[in-house]
Amino acid sequence: MNKKKIINDPVYGFISIPTELVFDLIEHPYFQRLRYIKQLGMTHLVYPGALHTRFHHALGAMHLMDMAIETLRYKGHHISTDEEEALTIAILLHDVGHGPFSHALECTIIEGIAHEDISAMLMNKLNEQFEGRLTMAINIFNDTYPRRFLHQLVSSQLDMDRLDYLNRDSFFTGVSEGVISSDRIIKMLNVKDDHIVVEEKGIYSIEKFLIARRLMYWQVYLHKTVIAAEELLGKVFKRCRELSLKGEDLFATPALKHFIKSNISRDAFMNEDHHLEIFASLDDADIMSAVKVWAGHDDFVLSTLSKNLVQRNLYHVDITSKQPEKEFVNSLIQKAVKKYGISEHEASYFVFTTSIRNNAYTAGDGNIGILMKDGNVHDITTASDNSNLEALAKTVKKYILCYSKEFL
Repeated sequence: MNKKKIINDPVYGFISIPTELVFDLIEHPYFQRLRYIKQLGMTHLVYPGALHTRFHHALGAMHLMDMAIETLRYKGHHISTDEEEALTIAILLHDVGHGPFSHALECTIIEGIAHEDISAMLMNKLNEQFEGRLTMAINIFNDTYPRRFLHQLVSSQLDMDRLDYLNRDSFFTGVSEGVISSDRIIKMLNVKDDHIVVEEKGIYSIEKFLIARRLMYWQVYLHKTVIAAEELLGKVFKRCRELSLKGEDLFATPALKHFIKSNISRDAFMNEDHHLEIFASLDDADIMSAVKVWAGHDDFVLSTLSKNLVQRNLYHVDITSKQPEKEFVNSLIQKAVKKYGISEHEASYFVFTTSIRNNAYTAGDGNIGILMKDGNVHDITTASDNSNLEALAKTVKKYILCYSKEFL
């Protein structure tokens, strides 16, 4: 069987599958599951085109990794054939641990465990199945491989993951502010003292990259209506688990039922293999099939929330720089209690507060180094003459108040 295939990608054109091992990993059920997990969670309820998947994104990031390896080799940095394949595998599988609707339900299905942890666990499982051939990829992914710059290509503030998702998410949402010069950025990459750096002539492309990332967060990832949709999905899941733990036998696929009928701890998930195997069969379809059935459930809270999600009747969202006034929040809760004839606890599903944080760049945390013509390396915030970049390095915190539009 010929395993050297090409895939037609709408963002980059043709993407090559470089080796038989990479082909076999793409064919594996763990990776094929990503076809059924949306890259941007509930964002399609705001930007209808945002229906692309984690499968798309992983292949795109793999393509950019191939370009980065070619660039670094051209500049005289030795990357062996084994390291090339390991880098390809590490970036291909970096998101394999994502659950349904990507970040929308992260740390909800299993509390206290992030998708990176699950990705690492699945990679270890694959390594067993492929007789240790993923060991170097796992070491690069975990940043335990001696050549540290290889890990930075997989996970850093200027990695192939970010370079792909900004362009891809811009393409499918139609938000042009996120378009970046990924080709030029990659061509400007170099290595200095075992760290990925950007040559000085690429400084303006990096400025554009950071500004684009900030704009994409406010316009797409943290758009108030996207927040409303993802919070609603989270509340549906919270309510279904609350009822299930009380003994209610809710409709769910076998995989979903496993995670709503009990609170599985982080330790249990990490140490008991069957939880991981069941998680690896969960995707968006499990969630939405259940939500559509729950819309007709006897429980007022679960049915109302589920109906609202299916019909896109989302929360009203106030985003402010200061915490909402407690008196105002309490008045909304009392309106919910009175209007629906429910308890204050049940009203908390219809009125609640949360917060969001956004920082486009974190100085000192695997910082983006600019290689100056004199051979010195400076952080992008000091190397650039754009004073706005220092502001991008500051974390912006916003407070969120969600409540039903009926209470306005």
